[in-house]
Amino acid sequence: MSDRASRPPAEFAGDRIAVIDVGSNSLRLVVFERLGATLIPLLNEKIMCGLGRGLDATGRLNQAGVDLAYPNLQRFVALARALEADHLAIIATAAVREALDGRPFAAEVERQTGVPVRIIDGTEEARLSAAGVLAGIPDAEGVVADLGGGSVELVTVNGNGWPQIGDGVTLPLGALRLSELGDSRKKILDTIDRAVAGAKLLGAARSRALYLVGGAWRAIARLHMEQVHYPLHIIHHYTIRRRAAETFLEFMGGLSRRSLDRVSAVNRRRLELVPLAAMVLHRLVVAARPERIVFSAFGLREGYAYGLLPDRDRQDPLLAACIGIAASQSRWHKDGDRLQQWTAPLFPTLDPAMRRLHRAACWLSDIAWTEHPDYRAEHAFTRALRMPVAAIAHRERAFIASALHTRYGGAADDPVRQAVPYLLDEDAAAEARNLGLALRLAYTLCGGALDLLAQVRLARGSDGVTLELPAEGNLFTGEAVQRRLDALARSLGLSARTIRRRSAERALA
Repeated sequence: MSDRASRPPAEFAGDRIAVIDVGSNSLRLVVFERLGATLIPLLNEKIMCGLGRGLDATGRLNQAGVDLAYPNLQRFVALARALEADHLAIIATAAVREALDGRPFAAEVERQTGVPVRIIDGTEEARLSAAGVLAGIPDAEGVVADLGGGSVELVTVNGNGWPQIGDGVTLPLGALRLSELGDSRKKILDTIDRAVAGAKLLGAARSRALYLVGGAWRAIARLHMEQVHYPLHIIHHYTIRRRAAETFLEFMGGLSRRSLDRVSAVNRRRLELVPLAAMVLHRLVVAARPERIVFSAFGLREGYAYGLLPDRDRQDPLLAACIGIAASQSRWHKDGDRLQQWTAPLFPTLDPAMRRLHRAACWLSDIAWTEHPDYRAEHAFTRALRMPVAAIAHRERAFIASALHTRYGGAADDPVRQAVPYLLDEDAAAEARNLGLALRLAYTLCGGALDLLAQVRLARGSDGVTLELPAEGNLFTGEAVQRRLDALARSLGLSARTIRRRSAERALA
């Protein structure tokens, strides 16, 4: 790999970005594939290394962790090169920057791999984590808290308007570091409370949100999902209201080793740090009093990778991903904006947030065409619900998935839809169905050749839904068209009618 692949270019123009994160507790490699203006994880692998174990006592990196790190970092670099990453970075955080032998360790990694190790300070670590959260949750407003093995980085964010990253602070409260204090719960809590008391910027989360980054906190999210039987096992954007969070975190912080032995949903080496992570988070929540806590799968690695993209490419990550998916997986590279424009008369009062979801669903409306007809609805639903993209809340996933399920003729009582009532209210579910029926009618009219929609027009009025056809011809008539028009009108609580134009003028430019 050339030097160009190891240093951030002035304007990145490649397709793959590899980031190796050398943390206090784990090593992780993520290789991102660029899909338009968004990044999709192509590979995500971690090793629980424990470089920072015993650091406070010895001032040095854990030797067993060092011995484990060297061959795995060599492997990670070889993997990134084998996958033809256009840019590769190794970023080291708290343990390496604080250890007396941190710089010699980094120099040895560079000697073995040929890739420079960038040791970042706490301020830069907080900034990158916040940038990652904003890349995955563009409207984030409050405080980002990134828990590593050695420290917690706190930084304010404001995603309303132009995304802003504010002040940051580093607290010496990493779960691995706290584990060195022994089994004294009082000693651990006193240590946490002293550190949190000085974090005045937590006030920026009051009545807003606390955004959580870090493996131990993601483990807490998985455990909460299991407890409440949450139907969608996607950590990113998982949200818990403050009161419920306080109760759960207090319970998790008090778990004994025997209780932990019965938990199977989390990696064993990660699990032993969960009670400590829960104690830290509980104290942060009590101090900050956020309206909710929001778990983010995006953090430092994503913040770094998205920072390489040119400014002109920083579009809505959801729509960028949907457009990219359509370009590679739809027939004739579908034009979702044409579909959204054609269906728009049925939904005259959409706010920008809902118009965005309509547009995303329109772009994805042909993704199941290669499947067996009996399974297209199921396939489209599961793909949309679980797609690995950012900037989308769980209820928004359910909306898009429901619309696509209906577009492919899925039944309302299909078992695959069991998550929908949990995630969508009745009004949103009804709107998703209406959009799906409109898309189903569109594809019936044009057979997938969207240019033909320029010849027909939908209208909605107080007297019903009207489908306007050309002055002559039979291309857009037939039993299937009438049946699907009737179904759409019924769902809207209106009547349906078909009319002919009196001139040969096209319906839509």
